[in-house]
Amino acid sequence: MWFLRPDAIAVLKDKRARASLSRYFAIMENRLPARFRVMKAVSVDFSPDDPLKDLWHKHDQALSEFVKLDQEVCERGKPEAPDPASPSLLDLKHAIALRLLESCRFCPRYCGVNRRAGQRGYCQLGDQILVSTAFDHWGEEPELVPSFTVFTIGCNLRCLHCQNWTISQRFESGTPYTPREIAFMVDKARREGCRNLNMVGGDPTPWLHAWLEVSKYLKTNIPLVWNSNSYYSEETAKLLAGWIDVYLLDFKYGNDTCAKRISDAPGYWEVCTRNHLIAKKWGELIIRILVLPQHLDCCLVPILEWIANNLGRDVRVNIMFQYRPEWRAHEIPELRRRLTRQEMQRAVEEAKRVGLTNYIT
Repeated sequence: MWFLRPDAIAVLKDKRARASLSRYFAIMENRLPARFRVMKAVSVDFSPDDPLKDLWHKHDQALSEFVKLDQEVCERGKPEAPDPASPSLLDLKHAIALRLLESCRFCPRYCGVNRRAGQRGYCQLGDQILVSTAFDHWGEEPELVPSFTVFTIGCNLRCLHCQNWTISQRFESGTPYTPREIAFMVDKARREGCRNLNMVGGDPTPWLHAWLEVSKYLKTNIPLVWNSNSYYSEETAKLLAGWIDVYLLDFKYGNDTCAKRISDAPGYWEVCTRNHLIAKKWGELIIRILVLPQHLDCCLVPILEWIANNLGRDVRVNIMFQYRPEWRAHEIPELRRRLTRQEMQRAVEEAKRVGLTNYIT
């Protein structure tokens, strides 16, 4: 028998949380269909062998059709999705992802390697999804708990303080799964009461092609949560558009210098801010900020100010105080310790100062 965390029950009556995540709650409570189910109903005439430029053109046209259909579905206010089409917009997104895999462009590094042919880029990953663990997660944000969370191997960052470093840096080999097998596990978890599918790692970005295929086989109505470091390409952002229900995005650094020094993430600020804006446009958003020791002025303050000015003061934000030195954190002098009470207090004060109204800690 499950005993939900008290805050996971209380959040069901939290007006601010429900307002900022209204579609998510409607899907989770089975009052509306998940976006991927509506996407399956958008018919697109294409061949996987069409020029990539043509596939993108058809994608953009079909995405406009999806927006209209999704609006009609929401106005109807019922959980049933329209009858599926074949091929569909979801099929097209998957086909484009497979093409991108042949000259990998899932993240801003644009390695250009053919992962389908066995070549390896920065993330050192192939084309078959590798899973570390998959289970009902009770440690996420209250609105997500219990969350069926799939931790996949690999990441496109090198965060020296990574708390999942054995997964992200491939010290674990992982277990290969087919998308059908993962979909079976997800459907089972949903029937047993999980609120969502939480795609994480590492990071889900290198496995975008596989996750799109997983959703093709899902039979239950379940919200899709993209739990990412936010460091993904414009092409990935376009493929996520309309498919993802909740973007659960890290906002790690307030400048490129810290991002490069700690996570080897050049151009981080531009990429991260762009992807947060796109997420707010195409889905619902929960932002995670892991507060780092001595990084309040250089990172936390610019992040909070940007969020308030560009995403609104009512966006859902999780200000996280869970930092602990892990993996190679000792190489960064200020990251060799946990946060002080004064740093935690100031972080909350800064959130209040910029006017955020929907944050949790």
